[in-house]
Amino acid sequence: MKFFKYFEFAYIAFAIFFIIEAIRVWADSESRAYLYLFFSALACFMFFFKRRFRKKIENKNKK
Repeated sequence: MKFFKYFEFAYIAFAIFFIIEAIRVWADSESRAYLYLFFSALACFMFFFKRRFRKKIENKNKK
C-alpha cells in the first residue's frame, strides 16, 4: 500500500511540470498553454481523488 502513497505525488509532479510548460509556451501558442493548464488541473484533481480513495480503503482495512 505504500506504493500508492508515493504514486500520488507523481500527480503533483506532473501538475508542476504542466504549469511550467504552460508558462514556457504561452507566448508561442495560447491554445497549447490552455491545454497544459487543463492537464495540470486534472493532475491536481487526480491527486486529491486518489488520496481520498486510498484513505477510505485504509480506514476500511483498519476496522
